[in-house]
Amino acid sequence: MPVSLSKGGNVSLSKEAPGLTNIVIGLGWDTRSTDGSDFDLDASMFVLKEDNKVRSDSDFIFYNNKTGADGAVEHLGDNLTGEGEGDDEQIKVDLSRVPRNVETLVFVVNSFTGQDFGRIENAFCRLVDETTGAEIARYNLSGGGSHTAQVMAKVYRSSAEGGWDMSAIGENASGRTFRDLMPAITASL
Repeated sequence: MPVSLSKGGNVSLSKEAPGLTNIVIGLGWDTRSTDGSDFDLDASMFVLKEDNKVRSDSDFIFYNNKTGADGAVEHLGDNLTGEGEGDDEQIKVDLSRVPRNVETLVFVVNSFTGQDFGRIENAFCRLVDETTGAEIARYNLSGGGSHTAQVMAKVYRSSAEGGWDMSAIGENASGRTFRDLMPAITASL
């Protein structure tokens, strides 16, 4: 049974899934209303080093920069509509390969097309054990609103022994690109 997170909630991945190394962060959503154009939400990830700073564009993983963290992270592609069941976008992470100087992986979602979140429903972020397919944690994104982005969650090192935790952040923001979201991410950490 997956852990259901609410805003600010945490889960120890080491306790919930001992030996976990390969995870998938999945994002899903349904369009509630549309003006006729596609509703393109983008899942993205920031790779934060020890000082919680993104040093270059290569520390940002998204549909147009699909790999990072020395090959430990892979974005699996862009869904332009949200159609279909399950995850609409996914980011894979091999926790055992994340460089030691990386402390935090921050997952965000933004509306590239600029429509606000009042037009979507059933939006979620989930963490899955890639090896077994078991869902470990799920965070249902806050409903509606005039925001166009959200800092969803972070996966971070919890101990020197290599443990990892997940925290649901749930901070609404505005922006169409990762550069627009930097102030919201900094404020959320």
